[in-house]
Amino acid sequence: MNDNDYTRTMRATAVLLGLAGIIAVHILDLPGKLSEVPYMGVMYIGVIAVSGVLMHRIITGPTRRDFLASAGLAAAVIVGYAVNRTVGMPGATDDIGNWLEPLGLLSLVVETWVVMSALTAARGLESVFRATAPAPVRVRVKVGVPS
Repeated sequence: MNDNDYTRTMRATAVLLGLAGIIAVHILDLPGKLSEVPYMGVMYIGVIAVSGVLMHRIITGPTRRDFLASAGLAAAVIVGYAVNRTVGMPGATDDIGNWLEPLGLLSLVVETWVVMSALTAARGLESVFRATAPAPVRVRVKVGVPS
């Protein structure tokens, strides 16, 4: 394994650990959400499922699109958290202003980690493609009559 392979592996591992963290946080909070605000519980199930699919895709052969999707998913969850804590969600206004809930803070840390590590991995994967692209072939043709 050369240095580039090692770096790519470590970046993918960082994203995988972050996605696993997103799954864990949302599984821990899922029973309460399903009983209090069922539609938010369904949204949690969606986040868990998409995180699992992205983990599978990254394990089986990551593409730049997988890393960008991971960053997008984590960013969307951060936005959802912020909306829930500022104006609230329909039928769920109990968390307005509750910024210091431990599981919520852990969620923000993990999701921020995923955004940063996934964008770094996507950028690194792009530079690898650029570095390994074949150079253009130049052909010189000499036109003339043989003697």
